[in-house]
Amino acid sequence: MGVALDILVPFWGDPALLRKTVDSVVAQRNPDWMLTVVDDAYPDPGVAKWFAELDDPRIRYLRHDVNRGITESFRHCVALATQDVMMLLGCDDILLPGYVDVVLAAHRRFPEAAIIQPGVRVIDDDGRVVRTLADEVKRRVVRPRVDEATLLGGEKLVTSLLHGDWLYWPSLTFRTDRIRSVDFRDGFPIVLDLALVIDLVCRGRLLLLEPTVCFHYRRHRASASSVKLVDGSRFEGERAYFAIAARQCRKLGWTRAERAARARLTSRAHAATQLPGALLGRRFEASRVLARHAFGD
Repeated sequence: MGVALDILVPFWGDPALLRKTVDSVVAQRNPDWMLTVVDDAYPDPGVAKWFAELDDPRIRYLRHDVNRGITESFRHCVALATQDVMMLLGCDDILLPGYVDVVLAAHRRFPEAAIIQPGVRVIDDDGRVVRTLADEVKRRVVRPRVDEATLLGGEKLVTSLLHGDWLYWPSLTFRTDRIRSVDFRDGFPIVLDLALVIDLVCRGRLLLLEPTVCFHYRRHRASASSVKLVDGSRFEGERAYFAIAARQCRKLGWTRAERAARARLTSRAHAATQLPGALLGRRFEASRVLARHAFGD
């Protein structure tokens, strides 16, 4: 066996969806993968029992004694990787049967790429392919348009991501040595993925955009980011992070990227779309946070 894909799954969520995620890994056409599920003390003993009944030496299940939260779970998963290439798969997302083939072939062809973003379709709670406004803006307006695998990097990539994060974090594959060269930033649980990618690109690392669709990203109402839209707390974190990113870009002399961080156009627009609902629901503190993010400095 050559290079295998290390698939790490930080788990806290719906056990039924986790089983579908695991089934999608087992169904890969390419058997060169290893799967580790890290249970962040989810209160359901049935999860451990289900994994104990699986008969596949490529699958292991680990459980935290206490809940550590998303940032520490991600750090633990990165530390557990043993292969040259790894991913942090969402516990409710789906690999299409060719995912491992696509990303390992891309890694062999472009070993200089620290990050690989394959083609993604968005699904809802029930697994139906959907097109949301946010995803259509990503696809049509923000994301670079490519017809074949293309390396991206530097200020141009950072500017694009700061205008609007068009990446789908759980679908990304990383060179393990590259992701370990940076750390997840504390205090930003909703944007820790974007922050880590920006940190890598600011260090000169490259991202490969591989348009072959091989991943289903589940966007549903129970996600942490969706819940935090309601009270506006998501945007407090985004506001603080964009200020950090602006200073980071200024130190590099990346003026276009700095302007993009300060403008945070799609983030502002997203907050503005949530404001009417908060006002109608008389969620006044959330309304204040949303208005400040959408229209403030």
